Amino acid sequence: MAALTPVSTAPVSAPVRTARRPRYWRGAVLTVAGLYFLTPLVSSFVFTVQVPGQGLTVAAYSGILSADGFTESLFLSLSLAAATIALALLLVVPALVAVRLGPPRLRAVVEIVCMLPLVVPPIALVTGIATVLRWGPDHFSRTPLYQTFLAVQNESFPVVLVLAYTVLALPFVHRSLDAGLRAVDVPTLVEAARNCGAGRLYVILRVILPNLRSSLAGASFLTLALVLGEYTVASLLGFRPFAVWIVSVSGAEARMSVAVSLLSLLITWVLLLALSRAGNGPSAPAPDSAPAAVAAAPAPGSAPAPAAAGPVTTTPAAAPTPVPGKE
Repeated sequence: MAALTPVSTAPVSAPVRTARRPRYWRGAVLTVAGLYFLTPLVSSFVFTVQVPGQGLTVAAYSGILSADGFTESLFLSLSLAAATIALALLLVVPALVAVRLGPPRLRAVVEIVCMLPLVVPPIALVTGIATVLRWGPDHFSRTPLYQTFLAVQNESFPVVLVLAYTVLALPFVHRSLDAGLRAVDVPTLVEAARNCGAGRLYVILRVILPNLRSSLAGASFLTLALVLGEYTVASLLGFRPFAVWIVSVSGAEARMSVAVSLLSLLITWVLLLALSRAGNGPSAPAPDSAPAAVAAAPAPGSAPAPAAAGPVTTTPAAAPTPVPGKE
């Protein structure tokens, strides 16, 4: 009879915990960063509510809604932002998916083309657009393109601004979507969906886009902020969106202009929070039986295990044989 191996009953020493030294520099950096961002905002707010000789007043904020052109310019900027986001995503998403499925050397070409707006200054871009808009009607006055040049410059909804903003937003949209596609195995997803009979449009809308929800939200954030704060292109082309309206009001109503700027920041933050919640949708929880099902699944190419004909019985383990003198 084999003897049982004695079990050591010596207490196990607990690991020694070293006390972490408090890192005060983190708090100092956060404090300095907070003061750097909050001080201008607080100073601007004080400037709008405190009038020398009158004390505290909210006249700068109460007169915003009744100001001439406020509602029209804000609605125009939001409409331009929505159209720019839709057009930029419609251009970039299929291009990046095609690049992922096509030759790898095309990725560098697409990236260079999308990064060109960072190299070309906006003033040079708007100068070229203005030259084309002046040159077109003179040379195409007897062709149907003449009406096209007039339609893209409609003041109620200038399509030319949407095209210009789309070009300016390409670098940010490309970077955001490219980072999301790098985390997804696009060829495998597309091949699996096509093997199940899905079409190309169905694959993009129901397979690729749900995996890029966060990236799409990030691209929309950057495009929205770009359109709401852009001034150079709209001003030189003679249009009056929200940013241009703020500058035009600042000459006559300085406090109202600062108040509108603060409200524009608040509106931008609210829209960004709404887009972030739309991008972070609820994910379906994995069932508890998934690991067991995966473990029980047969390996590819192997025959499935035969099912038992009768009920499964478990035999209790035999008790250890006592050793004399150890009872």
